[in-house]
Amino acid sequence: MSDELSPEMLEEAAPDLLTLEDEDGQEVTFEVIDVTEVNGTRYMAAVPYTPEETEDEEAELILMRIGTDEQGEYMDIVDDDEELITVGKVFEERLRAMYDIDDSELE
Repeated sequence: MSDELSPEMLEEAAPDLLTLEDEDGQEVTFEVIDVTEVNGTRYMAAVPYTPEETEDEEAELILMRIGTDEQGEYMDIVDDDEELITVGKVFEERLRAMYDIDDSELE
């Protein structure tokens, strides 16, 4: 077995990055963790991207609503408390399954 990574393996290992412009015109890069639909609306879970590995740091999970208008697709940070709780629960369940997180690991 070869120790080299194939192009397919490298592509799978590379993070899914998205660069957006904030209200101040500054570019911010996020790593997309998951995308799903809740009650007919698409949402994305992302964390601010840092190129270096930081296992000890807790990444801030940001939930964004994906919408479309006459100019195309856009994303808004979910800031409504009720919507945030509903969507947050869906992503929590999905991420627990994706990353095999057990409640006992969180204590």
